[in-house]
Amino acid sequence: MKIPILYEDNHLLIVDKPINIPVQEDRSGDDDLLSLLKKDIKIRYKKPGNVYLGLVHRLDRPVSGVMVFAKTSKAASRLSDMIRRQVFYRTYIAAVKGKPRNISGSLEHYLFKNHRNNKVAVVSPSNKKAKKALLEYEIIGETESFSLLKIQLQTGRPHQIRVQLAAIGCPIIGDHKYGEGNRIGQSIALRAATLEFKHPTKDETIKIESQLPNQYPWTLWKKHHTN
Repeated sequence: MKIPILYEDNHLLIVDKPINIPVQEDRSGDDDLLSLLKKDIKIRYKKPGNVYLGLVHRLDRPVSGVMVFAKTSKAASRLSDMIRRQVFYRTYIAAVKGKPRNISGSLEHYLFKNHRNNKVAVVSPSNKKAKKALLEYEIIGETESFSLLKIQLQTGRPHQIRVQLAAIGCPIIGDHKYGEGNRIGQSIALRAATLEFKHPTKDETIKIESQLPNQYPWTLWKKHHTN
């Protein structure tokens, strides 16, 4: 599997995660991104023994886009600290059915994850097991039936974007779990579009952007995708 590398140095590896691949090994037994990248590093740099590659954040299996991995323990520790301090900035792009009520705004819900069926639901704030979920969105493109949204997460809850958008009546196109069905073979229209953070060992800011693929439904908004 070809995994596009967007940036690499001694401490960081930033890639464009393909759709429908787990980030790390799971019960499916399918090839996972972390293992594939370790094998690639081992081959490219002819490294003996085990290769270190730190996983500091995640994307759902059907979601594609920008991910950063740490090639050193120092980078892993500092990136994890940035995420905790909310100075690790992630922007997502989603193509949804319908249109949110406002051109831009914030969404706040309380979410509960059922681990038995791996599904998240919006619940009452009084639920002691609920976790607060916050995101900000902006409509950046429209058609008669769909909207293209730019999303900034304020919290990092499981399936958060998918659940919150479905809760306001704008499910993501192609989302089997929280949507309204999809075309045969169609993947979920949610991508991690940008990452921005301070380099863990240098006095510089890293900002990486992944372009939208040239396929449906992204092609409905031609100015936002590559040729």
